[in-house]
Amino acid sequence: MSNNLHIRKIIHVDMDAFYASVEQMDNPDLKGKPIAVGGGGKRGVISAASYEARKFGVKSAMSGNLASKLCPHLIFVKPRFERYHDISKKIRRIFFEYTDLVEPLSLDEAYLDVTHNKKGNPSASLIAKEIRERILNEVGLTASAGISINKFIAKVASDYNKPNGQKTVNPEEVITFLEQLDIRKFYGVGKVTAEKMYQLGIFTGNDLKSKSIEFLNDHFGKSGRYYYYVVRGIHTSEVKPNRIRKSLAAERTFKENLSSEIFMLEKLDHIADEVSRRLIKSKVSGKTVTLKIKYSDFTLQTRSKTLPYFISDKELIFETAKELLYQEKLNNSVRLLGISLSNLNTEPKKKPEQNSVSVQLKFEF
Repeated sequence: MSNNLHIRKIIHVDMDAFYASVEQMDNPDLKGKPIAVGGGGKRGVISAASYEARKFGVKSAMSGNLASKLCPHLIFVKPRFERYHDISKKIRRIFFEYTDLVEPLSLDEAYLDVTHNKKGNPSASLIAKEIRERILNEVGLTASAGISINKFIAKVASDYNKPNGQKTVNPEEVITFLEQLDIRKFYGVGKVTAEKMYQLGIFTGNDLKSKSIEFLNDHFGKSGRYYYYVVRGIHTSEVKPNRIRKSLAAERTFKENLSSEIFMLEKLDHIADEVSRRLIKSKVSGKTVTLKIKYSDFTLQTRSKTLPYFISDKELIFETAKELLYQEKLNNSVRLLGISLSNLNTEPKKKPEQNSVSVQLKFEF
């Protein structure tokens, strides 16, 4: 039976200000205070901000410098990624008690398909509530959730009652929900696209729905088809428990701009070591090495080389990155270097077909 002839029950769980909340949990002195994870120093970039800091306009990907101006009493905390990984594993273990169809998007969010779940509970809303309560009781953190018939709507809904809340969009409510939705809330519509849509008179889902597929394709290329269908509640992407890793990377932003290749080689040596360790830990290797260079004027350049064999060894990664660094003259002083390995030796695994569920007039969500 095709995807659009059955209804799935999808939950999107999103941890609330995850990195910042972990820091506040581990250090009670930080509770209730505006904190930023990362962003320390004059060139640092923020990884996460607590809700107390967000009230001042502080957010992730913002420079620490700007954040300090917005919130003068902001507390900067050094990230502890190993700790975040450990807590993420505990949360995922809870997910797997309900379903094997768990698709992590990052350390702090995941999709769960609970159409057929291990608890035999017909209500996705009650499952989401139970999962959030367990995360709070067993881990000590709050999570928000969105529940609906597909990944797109569940993702949008999880943002509705943040923090520590959930929203269910029942099958019969989907169209009205999407028609009334602000275009900026559509997952996949960024700032630039939203501005373009405004210029075309598209402010809500209803405005978007009034446009033909040809119109959307003309103005938004391949994305036009996606917008045309999602606003009609059609999004057939399944929850994929074994997402195939396409690449693995590490990068460093420097306190001072580098202009000497000798100093850059020292940094690349450390970055290559980190990439190699992560490849070995993930039991993968790759053929294509890409060197990422961000200059002091923020322009970005990438240089790649594909080898005839798979590698994960630190020395081979470093030597290839070194070759790419010397491939051509640098345009300017450098503020960031990164190495990624792609073209990995991971083959998609075929999954058994999922049983479909017939559409019901009354569907318990």
